[in-house]
Amino acid sequence: MVDALLSLWWIWVAVALVLGIIEVLAPGFIFLGFALGALVTAALVAFGYVPSAAVLFAVFGGVSLLAWVGLRFAFRGQTSGARIVTRDINDN
Repeated sequence: MVDALLSLWWIWVAVALVLGIIEVLAPGFIFLGFALGALVTAALVAFGYVPSAAVLFAVFGGVSLLAWVGLRFAFRGQTSGARIVTRDINDN
């Protein structure tokens, strides 16, 4: 039953959309890597690469990890823009 559900490409696209919506609600590039992993897995399933559920989960986990690390590397220079105050204006 689980193998049959995981072999449908639209299930993986739905998972990617849900993870993308969660990313919008809870920003920080945490769920975006998992959404990208689900999209890559959906593409593999759509092109007929469905050996087993275990392989699909391994591909999803591996691609998600690589995407997450890549996003962390790409967005590491972004800050919130908050100023760090080291001295109070009222101190003389």
